[in-house]
Amino acid sequence: MQLAPAQLAAHLQKGLRSLYTVYGDETLLVQEAVDAIRAAARSQGYTERSSHTVAGAHFDWSEVLAAAGSLSLFADKQIIEVRIPSGKPGKEGSPAIQQLAQAAQGNEDTVTVVILPRLDKATRTGAWFGALESFGVTIGVEPVERAVLPQWIAQRLQTLGLRVAAGVEGQRSLQFFADRVEGNLLAAFQEIQKLALLYPPGELSFEQLESAVLNVARYDVFKLSEAVLAGQSARVQRMLDGLQAEGEAEVLVHYALSEDIRALKRVKDAIGAGRPLPVALREQRIWGARERLFERVLPQLSAIALDQLLHSAHLVDGIVKGLKQPDWPGGSWQALHRLAMQLCRECALQPVGARSR
Repeated sequence: MQLAPAQLAAHLQKGLRSLYTVYGDETLLVQEAVDAIRAAARSQGYTERSSHTVAGAHFDWSEVLAAAGSLSLFADKQIIEVRIPSGKPGKEGSPAIQQLAQAAQGNEDTVTVVILPRLDKATRTGAWFGALESFGVTIGVEPVERAVLPQWIAQRLQTLGLRVAAGVEGQRSLQFFADRVEGNLLAAFQEIQKLALLYPPGELSFEQLESAVLNVARYDVFKLSEAVLAGQSARVQRMLDGLQAEGEAEVLVHYALSEDIRALKRVKDAIGAGRPLPVALREQRIWGARERLFERVLPQLSAIALDQLLHSAHLVDGIVKGLKQPDWPGGSWQALHRLAMQLCRECALQPVGARSR
């Protein structure tokens, strides 16, 4: 049985199951889901709790299986938590998890919670995860994307009796807040908690947010790719500055940008050769959010523009490796900024008829 995180509270009010699996990379939301299950279990008499972390290939699964099959002398019911930080239970772990899932059926004395990171499609189709899904409840925690982060912040503020102004001013406040905490949801939660300590319930002004909310944003190279393809130049600028400040390797940033340019070129060439766009995207293994961005950008990109971008990417590759290029900045980060802005401008939505290539 699959549940969205938003459905968990209503599910727990109706009754508790004996097996839950929570997976995802958003630490705050995963922990909140686990806390909700734990609280519901404790309210129903599951007072004993044991925790097991699967580390390394030689983890002793017999300890977990023994715990699941026994009760404490001092508690009527128990909670067993199994954390698998790598998301890979290993050769011995796969049958052990299947046995654990089957043993949970009809076991009213034990609630088992398995906690995993984000899992790819191949892992979710494996036998051990299939057993967790078949015999229990699975909750996949998705990251809060930048586009919905302002709404998430507003909802969290509201739970603490806080709000921003209505209309444009309020949207400006939420966008500012989101810029400060992007990519760092746990810190975003902490900043919201801090606001509740600093100010009484009611409306927050932009000035109050500006003075109180720290810049705790953390940026990911591959999220940079999405921002560039979306033509979000201001966000791209912030992300590049953040990546540089965090000490990210220039070669990795260049790889992400140049790989997008090469992929755009390959798909464009495939379309020119008569391949339908969906087929060309699938052949290049482009899907999800990246697929939607490619579908939007490709119709407005000309072959000439892509050739120019490929040439620029080649030049920046040399700069990142220490070579000098005429008419280009000498510093790696300045050259990466220029390449990113060049691609960003090409990907920005253009009015009909604005291009004539």
